[in-house]
Amino acid sequence: MSIPNQVDMYKRRKRRTAKNKLFHALFFAATTIGLIVLVMLIYRVLSQGMGSLSWDFIRNFAAPYPEEAGLLAGIIGSLYLMVIVALCSIIIGIATAIYLEEYAKKGRLTSFIQMNIQNLAGVPSVVFGLLGLTFFVYVLDFGYSLLTGGLTMSLLVLPIIVVASQEALRSVPGELKEASAAMGASKWQTIFRVILPAALPGMVTGSILALSRAIGETAPLLIVGAATAIYSLPDSALDSYTVMPIQIYSWISKPGDEWPLLAAAGIIILLIILLIMNAIAVYIRNKFQRRY
Repeated sequence: MSIPNQVDMYKRRKRRTAKNKLFHALFFAATTIGLIVLVMLIYRVLSQGMGSLSWDFIRNFAAPYPEEAGLLAGIIGSLYLMVIVALCSIIIGIATAIYLEEYAKKGRLTSFIQMNIQNLAGVPSVVFGLLGLTFFVYVLDFGYSLLTGGLTMSLLVLPIIVVASQEALRSVPGELKEASAAMGASKWQTIFRVILPAALPGMVTGSILALSRAIGETAPLLIVGAATAIYSLPDSALDSYTVMPIQIYSWISKPGDEWPLLAAAGIIILLIILLIMNAIAVYIRNKFQRRY
């Protein structure tokens, strides 16, 4: 090898090393900035909200005075709402993903449907609120009820669950499907006994992330009539309700120095529920990953 070629190789290697160091520094800086902002937000919330946390705060309803106000209606309303959202969106989302990946013929129509589902995942949440107001409140006459809020939020997270479930189904090795077919299993037996168990970790992760988004949304629920404060728990799916983000929003918008402290305490409760949901998702994912 000639000396000029060795010099060129040395220069190219040096340039690649310099680019690698530059991108490493950029990625490290981006991660550091994100962590700093996250720590600042958590510190701010904890420093303001810990003093207001108590059992009375968790078991009391909304009240006109800060020392008597609580988050019980918001907590129970959020849990009821998540039950409706989970039952509707997860079942329909996974069934849609199975059809598109395993049954639908590949063509322009299928590609068009998948493209629109992916686009719906990025639509602003307020648009789904307007859709829920028009269809569930006015057309189906469900009123400003818990059922309306749950169905509206189901529409919001449904595209996310469909996309996540499709990716999970695509990640299943083809060898598993071929082995099942070679053993004489039918299409549905292969899906139910082989593909779904193998894809379940990804489906669960995507579904929990979608529900985590739904539990923190405010704009769609304000449009479909969620109350800012109620003094009783819903007895049925057609009763009025409130959720934690709306109660937190209403407290922050009130004048005075004590209401923002209550809002910070409500944010802490909301974060704890989100952490529990994510912990359940991680446990289920790890359990099935050990099996498959």
